[in-house]
Amino acid sequence: MEMLHFELVTPEKLVRSEEVYMVVVPGSEGDFGVLEGHAPVMSTIRDGALSIYRTEKGEPETLAIQGGFAEVSAAGLTILAERAGDTASLGTPVTPAHRPAAPDR
Repeated sequence: MEMLHFELVTPEKLVRSEEVYMVVVPGSEGDFGVLEGHAPVMSTIRDGALSIYRTEKGEPETLAIQGGFAEVSAAGLTILAERAGDTASLGTPVTPAHRPAAPDR
């Protein structure tokens, strides 16, 4: 299984630098997933949640991010975020794509 090099950087520090299977990014024009070999692209990101998949069938780790840019290149995915952390510390609401479905009435 090919792995994606992923880095998450804020103005204060390098938050993550690791090999992962996939990352789902809250782009300003919609969420997008990045796997190894993705075409080069740059996008602004909106406040929301990154979903980080360490393995193909694994459960994602979710990190809140606020503002910034995403760059996909031959070297991998780099997220330059204004702020990053858990959803509680940033007060970032879970986006609709990550919100559990409402129960049927």
